[in-house]
Amino acid sequence: MLRPVNVHRALWAVAALSLGPGCVKRFAEESMADALSAQGDSFQSDDDPQLIQTALPFGLKVMESLLSDLPKHRGLLLAACSGFAGYGDAFVQEEADEAVDPALAKAGHERARRLFARAQGYCLRGLDAAHPGLAAALLAGDVKRRAAALAETNRDDVPTLYWTAVSWSLLIGNSLNDLHLIGQLPAAAAAAERALAIEPDWNEGTLDDFFVSLDAARGVELGGGPQKAKQVLARSIARSHGQRLGPLLSYAEGVLLKAQDRKGFEAALQEILAFDLDQPSARQNRLANALAQRRARWLAARLDELFL
Repeated sequence: MLRPVNVHRALWAVAALSLGPGCVKRFAEESMADALSAQGDSFQSDDDPQLIQTALPFGLKVMESLLSDLPKHRGLLLAACSGFAGYGDAFVQEEADEAVDPALAKAGHERARRLFARAQGYCLRGLDAAHPGLAAALLAGDVKRRAAALAETNRDDVPTLYWTAVSWSLLIGNSLNDLHLIGQLPAAAAAAERALAIEPDWNEGTLDDFFVSLDAARGVELGGGPQKAKQVLARSIARSHGQRLGPLLSYAEGVLLKAQDRKGFEAALQEILAFDLDQPSARQNRLANALAQRRARWLAARLDELFL
């Protein structure tokens, strides 16, 4: 007599065979695509960045392979976008920043730039899969057209809008000699602003985390500046209950370091490094927090280089 698990496998096999070879492949691809789309939670709760750095590339290439047959799978497009953006930022760009050899640093930043461009492309495809023509409207540079297209988005689009803004901003930040790309920053910001308008508390204030970085980088005349970044940081901490270190690190590097506020900068780094990664309420953010602490340690070792 078959055990229950074997009965389930047998029934699945009979059902698959009844579909025919082409349908079996499609069913298997869609099942794998759904699984890969949901793997982010297990990655985020891991506290071993090196393990994730080793594991991610294979998963990303599997996603790309599946997307050749499932080009409009929204979950897979989002996973590819966030995966390439996160991998490029946390590992490739980080190593380039820390490289002593100028040639290695330059090559690393160029590789990160290509990864960010790939990520942005997948996110724009994801938006288009749900709202045909939205990507073109974002890229067109027409403010009214962009606003009208974004107005059609809804809560289901919030994660893709967020990662569109993140990947696009990372691409722009690595392309400061490309005036055409720099001119697209308002479009990237508009995607995040639309997501914030739809669901301000999404993912416990993750959208605020993005605006800490953005407002630290853009001037007061563009709606940002140090004071705005400080206000958004306070809102981010309140919404996340202080369980994410990334926003404080972004504020430290984007505002305090720029202002040469060494005392404030050191205090922020100490707060980041004192954070307990294993506290139950922060386990879902362990990977991001571990990466933030790694960056904070690197910065703390270079204070005399960073401050005049």
